[in-house]
Amino acid sequence: MKLHIKYLSFAVFLLFFISCDSSKKSSENPEEKNKSEVIAENIREVKVDIKGMTCEIGCARLIQSKLYKADGVNYAKVSFEDSSGIVRYDQNRIDENKIKEIIERTAGGEIYSVVSMEDVTLDASPDETQ
Repeated sequence: MKLHIKYLSFAVFLLFFISCDSSKKSSENPEEKNKSEVIAENIREVKVDIKGMTCEIGCARLIQSKLYKADGVNYAKVSFEDSSGIVRYDQNRIDENKIKEIIERTAGGEIYSVVSMEDVTLDASPDETQ
């Protein structure tokens, strides 16, 4: 019985050692670094001016929620006070026209309209971690 426990312990240790070694090699792969750089180049951020919002929770949070659910949107923050929002997105998966369409179709499509959209620098979003 003791012999089986020793073999089992050795096998677990060997498996752990091998898996740690292979994960270290994959994290040092230069191709992986290039892929993340390419993805970062595809990220854009726009400021959207929205007309028609009348409240914080029913309007701003609803629009923000719809944007977050869209495929390709990484970050969305809508402010009722400013009647605007910041949207960060992957331009290979979604474009500005689709973002505008999502906002204008929220709540049946008759309440909100996008007045303007302008590019902003990626450093301009202070609440990135939300």
